[in-house]
Amino acid sequence: MVIQRWQSVMLLIAAVMMACFSFVTIAQVDTPLQTLNFSCLGFSVEGTPTDGAPSGYVAYTWPLFIMSLLSAVIPFIAVFLFKRPRFQRSLCVMEMLFIVCVAVMTVWFGCYVYEDAPVHSWSALVCAPVIAFVAAAWARRLIGKDMALLRAADRLR
Repeated sequence: MVIQRWQSVMLLIAAVMMACFSFVTIAQVDTPLQTLNFSCLGFSVEGTPTDGAPSGYVAYTWPLFIMSLLSAVIPFIAVFLFKRPRFQRSLCVMEMLFIVCVAVMTVWFGCYVYEDAPVHSWSALVCAPVIAFVAAAWARRLIGKDMALLRAADRLR
């Protein structure tokens, strides 16, 4: 017997938030020569290049991109593991650890990669890991409640 209600919604919210965070511009960095867009994939030059100016990605941030993709995939996989609630719950804990790592790496890459050029503006999507963390923690709590409810139902039999 499996009860799967709101924890699936919470896990999907966490997956969508981290997927959006993985592919959208997080911040803009003003260097003396150009403005760079900071996303999980790296720092790219804003606008179209003219007169031989650099274009594309100036610096890649592969560890951040890989961790943010993993933190988007893990809760999506956990939704389909409803027949194994203990494993689902441990994936929620792993998801929360990955989200903390993503947040720390985002701050590090955003603030310390270009020390001479501070971050000009952060996107509102910086809140996505916080929302995903809260959703994953809430899903873990709801999975625990369902496990307790199933144990109580088994005792009555």
